Amino acid sequence: MTLDQFRPAVSGVLSPSVRLARRLGLSPNGVSVIAFVLAVVGAVAFAAAPRVDRLLYLAGAGGVVLNGWLDLVDGELARATDTGGPEGDLLDHVLDRYADVVLIAGLAAGVERYALGFAAVTGVLMTSYLGTQAQAVGLDRVYGGLVGRADRHALVVLVGVVAAFVSRSAAGLTVVGWLLVFFAVVGHFTALQRFYHAYRAL
Repeated sequence: MTLDQFRPAVSGVLSPSVRLARRLGLSPNGVSVIAFVLAVVGAVAFAAAPRVDRLLYLAGAGGVVLNGWLDLVDGELARATDTGGPEGDLLDHVLDRYADVVLIAGLAAGVERYALGFAAVTGVLMTSYLGTQAQAVGLDRVYGGLVGRADRHALVVLVGVVAAFVSRSAAGLTVVGWLLVFFAVVGHFTALQRFYHAYRAL
């Protein structure tokens, strides 16, 4: 079970943010774009943290929190204003995937572990791909598996906070390096889990 399954439970908590977005005249697509920009800001902070100031990991974690929050707000805003449609859904999914890529790239660049970054980002992308591909073949979207997007965000935030204050390494890897290993291994495993369950349901 992943944190993605609790999305419906937070809809009431999102109401103040949705009202604020409406007062500011933001469209759901506009909120999606802002969410992506915040992911880029977080990625840049992660990349710079080891060389500039480790406290930038906190800024990166903050960017991830805001990205994830606005990723929920855009959907609620679309429902509240009855402006949802396939165009917005496509934009949201594309920006989510790019946000995943830039965040992991930022983490990998910061610790200069590019091979691990590649393995991690392919695992993450395959997890997301299998979730939406189930829809493409007539099933409900698959959020199951060991690790979903909300879980990844929570882990990135946690590791970002720890990395801001802990620079020690174990077996040659910092806590950020081990997070990339985790994403690489568990990401591909989760993708295979989703493939298995979707294939059985066909």
